[in-house]
Amino acid sequence: MYRFLLTPRWLAAAALTVVASVIMVMLGNWQLHRYHERSAINERIDAADSAPAVPLTSALAKPTAAGKLGDQPGKDKAWTKVTVTGRYDATHEIQARGRTVDSKVGFEIVTPLILADGTAVLIDRGWVPSSNGDAISPPVATPPPTGEVTVVGQLHLSESHPSAIARRDGRIDTRRISLPRLAGELPYPVYGAYVLVSKPEPGYAKISINHEDAWQNGGYAIQWWLFAVMALVVFGLQARKEARGDAPAKGRVDRVAEADERVAAVPVDRKPD
Repeated sequence: MYRFLLTPRWLAAAALTVVASVIMVMLGNWQLHRYHERSAINERIDAADSAPAVPLTSALAKPTAAGKLGDQPGKDKAWTKVTVTGRYDATHEIQARGRTVDSKVGFEIVTPLILADGTAVLIDRGWVPSSNGDAISPPVATPPPTGEVTVVGQLHLSESHPSAIARRDGRIDTRRISLPRLAGELPYPVYGAYVLVSKPEPGYAKISINHEDAWQNGGYAIQWWLFAVMALVVFGLQARKEARGDAPAKGRVDRVAEADERVAAVPVDRKPD
């Protein structure tokens, strides 16, 4: 009944089905990996407020070359709560434009903090509105405090898709906080991640940390695995349909032949002309 499965057409269909199912299972496994990865980030975000801060130098590798970025940490370091002490360098302050807080457009003010050894880490001190409520008008931001300060905040990885850098109103102006590009504008070694302050100074709004959408990846994983199962089920149903389709067709032929024989056996009463 199922000998047709050994024909080249069905063997090719079976191979294609198996390959497609394996690929879909692998895609589901990758989505599951992303689910666990994003869930771990969310756990670090949730635990950051109550977790003790660790020294910045214990969380990140020390940069060595002036105007260069130090080693960038992996995603497992994102949102780690750190503490660091140094002096702000207001002459190289950075404004990241087009940032939204509570549906209002403004700027994030990022100021280098110079450590005692001459290295620097960028500190995102918070959000301020633009002077005219648009995305490009320069903000009115309170200068950073002078003297030695201790900052507590969470590590933020460099943003992708670097944008152009310019000088506006005494600050370095950019759209994205791309650390490799910004480090080239600064005269000291720069750590490979920046710090988002936990408690902004007066006049600055706190930047909320968005959680990763881990459940979306979990849903995609289940979806891919279901597709893999469906591909195998569809192949099985098609094979069963093919196998059952031969028998009914043969039965119909036999019934038609028997009907013809019965008709032929009936005597015909012919009337004379």
